[in-house]
Amino acid sequence: MYDICSMLTKKQRNLLLFINNKIRSTGISPSYEEMKNSLNLKSKSGIHRLISALEERGFIKRLAHKARALEVLKLPETASANDIYNSFSPSVIKGGLDSENTKKSFNEIPILGTIAAGTPIEAIQNEVSRITLPEELSKNGEHFGLKISGDSMIDAGINDGDTVIVKKTNTANNGQIVVALIDEHEAMLKRIRKKGKVVALESANKKYETKIFGPDRVKVQGVLISLYRNFQ
Repeated sequence: MYDICSMLTKKQRNLLLFINNKIRSTGISPSYEEMKNSLNLKSKSGIHRLISALEERGFIKRLAHKARALEVLKLPETASANDIYNSFSPSVIKGGLDSENTKKSFNEIPILGTIAAGTPIEAIQNEVSRITLPEELSKNGEHFGLKISGDSMIDAGINDGDTVIVKKTNTANNGQIVVALIDEHEAMLKRIRKKGKVVALESANKKYETKIFGPDRVKVQGVLISLYRNFQ
């Protein structure tokens, strides 16, 4: 069966999306064993044929002088936002539904202001209110909340008006959504990618460009673990 927009078979499409998500989350191409397992194939020869077909159609490129290295050149037009972004799927804490929460234990954490696409760090350094979270979510480590303004992360399930829950840390893995401090001045919520001597901060919205920085310009302030959405 073919994807009408891109003329890919189902296996070709699934392999392409798997490769894309692996590269975006780890910075490296998946192994042939990983690709074989992702499609439940019995041998790697089938993967070689699928990769050759994707290369012939202009979806991927094999990188010379690097073992198994692949670059994704384009994705099917029918790919969803989740397919493209290897997205964070937020565990949404529902506000305004007290009857569902009466038997749980809770902790309070501070909300440190509102973060948008490029917020001065001074705007998120002081507590403006507090939020109550289930104890199991906030008991390990130090946490804080930030109110979201804008749609730059909407394809990761983070909407304007949500409150993101962030665990304080100065390290992050490739593909995690972080609060990043740029040049000791500007804070932003983005997905982080580290490759060589550069750090990429990606929005989850095609309208916004990826921002590239040198490693000495970016400091991780925390990693997104959940979000709070009020349904009242």
